Amino acid sequence: MIENILTLGMLVLLQAVLGFDNLLYISLESKRAPEAERSKVRKLGIGLAVVLRIALLFLLVELIDAFQEPLFGIDTAAVHGSFNLHALIILLGGVFILYTAVKEVFHMITLEEDDVDDRKPASVAKIVFWIVLMNLVFSFDSILSAMALTDVFWVMATAIVIGGLLMIWLADRVSAFLQKNRMYEVLGLFILLLVGVMLLSEGGHLAHLSFFGHEITPMTKATFYFVLAVLVLTDLVQGRYQKKLLARRELLARREAAGG
Repeated sequence: MIENILTLGMLVLLQAVLGFDNLLYISLESKRAPEAERSKVRKLGIGLAVVLRIALLFLLVELIDAFQEPLFGIDTAAVHGSFNLHALIILLGGVFILYTAVKEVFHMITLEEDDVDDRKPASVAKIVFWIVLMNLVFSFDSILSAMALTDVFWVMATAIVIGGLLMIWLADRVSAFLQKNRMYEVLGLFILLLVGVMLLSEGGHLAHLSFFGHEITPMTKATFYFVLAVLVLTDLVQGRYQKKLLARRELLARREAAGG
């Protein structure tokens, strides 16, 4: 029993670490909903995703071989690969994350200085659907990692529920932080780009995908968090430097005004 409790603690920690990119996606995706509905969208999306995660856990425990069974292959002079259901889900998730991040980045840079975001809000059902779907894509790593640590179903299911409750608790706080600190939205989008690249590399590795004889290797978690730390550090340094430049300009403007 003590061993199961210790394993549960490790799995909850794993859920928290691996859930960061998911939480970021949820916060950015929920912005497309009407403002009054955003909190409900986040809670409903995560709640439904937790239920489906447990169902996915049950399926993976019972049918893990089916997810690893090759569905089709490609064997040409340029491209070689053998695709299974697991690889396809991860690859499609990576493509969608990249598409979402690039679309939002282009939307930001095409806005004029005095423009506001006047895009028509998406329907609640549509946003909840995408939150649930991407939550399931993100959950594959955590569920497979959990299965490597234990084969006790209730331990894995409890960790999923606790992780979901933590995400519900944090979702509004992360969204509120991004709303108050808009400059970090760009950082969040580039982190999503990094997540998309990581998913594509992982999916390509699972599919044994190679181009002109060069096999795709997955981005390690260590590499992901190192690049993430560099992005955050760069953004913080740039923010502080920009504030100093603005303060200096204001000081010079006041001196010129006093001298004039």
